[in-house]
Amino acid sequence: MKNFVYFNNKFVTKNKAYVNIDTHALHYGTGFFGGIRGYWNANTKSMFLFRVKDHLKRLKNSAKLLGLEQPSDLNNLPEIIVKLLKKNSYKTSVYIRPIVFVSELTYLKFDLRNLSTTLAITTVPLEHYLNVKNGVKLMVSSWRRQSSSAIPPRAKPTGIYLNTALANTEAKTKGFDEALFLTQDGYVSEGSAENIFFLKNNKLVTPDLDSDILEGITRRTVVELAKAELCIETVERKVKLSELLCADEVFLTGTGAEITPVIQIDKKKINKGEIGELTTKLQKLYFEIVHGKNNKYKKWLTEVKTKGGEIYEKG
Repeated sequence: MKNFVYFNNKFVTKNKAYVNIDTHALHYGTGFFGGIRGYWNANTKSMFLFRVKDHLKRLKNSAKLLGLEQPSDLNNLPEIIVKLLKKNSYKTSVYIRPIVFVSELTYLKFDLRNLSTTLAITTVPLEHYLNVKNGVKLMVSSWRRQSSSAIPPRAKPTGIYLNTALANTEAKTKGFDEALFLTQDGYVSEGSAENIFFLKNNKLVTPDLDSDILEGITRRTVVELAKAELCIETVERKVKLSELLCADEVFLTGTGAEITPVIQIDKKKINKGEIGELTTKLQKLYFEIVHGKNNKYKKWLTEVKTKGGEIYEKG
């Protein structure tokens, strides 16, 4: 099966999608990206894209926040993704990575005004990025989360993810599954590529937007579901590490992470190393929704169905 990507306003095989060595983004990390999930339902022979319009909105906001040109084809992101899935004929869950980068062939200019940008989209089969069944162990990283006063994390800029890579590598080198970032002033921020929640005395808490976090779409989904389905309000505020270590339950959220239980932070086990009741309920509900098994939340999905061996967008 050929692996098609979207690049320079057309669909090409991945081996034909390349950038010039003088590309601005290659030298300075000038770009931003998103992560979108496509969930395969074998029973209905459908692919369900989760909250595509929300991802598109965040990509557009990223362009504004970074002061970068928005490529004209970005407006057609949902349609392009459907066509790309059709060309790749996936019959499995996938991860979809749209990226907008400064494609200007100049590496001697720091002024971001009036520089051309390009939209590219690549996909990869993916069931689960983290161990959603058994949970993960976090290490409090010696690296601190990049401050939003230096680079805005809400824009999901490419350059900031070197910070992520350093923390993630440190954690895995020391035998952990993921890293936990603290802010520059020592408060809990997020995982190396995930938002974080904890439960204490039946109250759900997550770091606020001033804690240098990505404003996650899955994070927002969990806040909405906890309130609507489980009658649990989420408090967004500054979080001390000691609170997290004494929590009844802790879990990570994200497009990649989905809803992943945390069973240990450093040497401290969370809930005796067992997955909590609330985490289990939220995870079950989330997977039902993204696989198209909960009609109440079909509004969040774009369904792509098979027909005669091909896939097409329904509706």
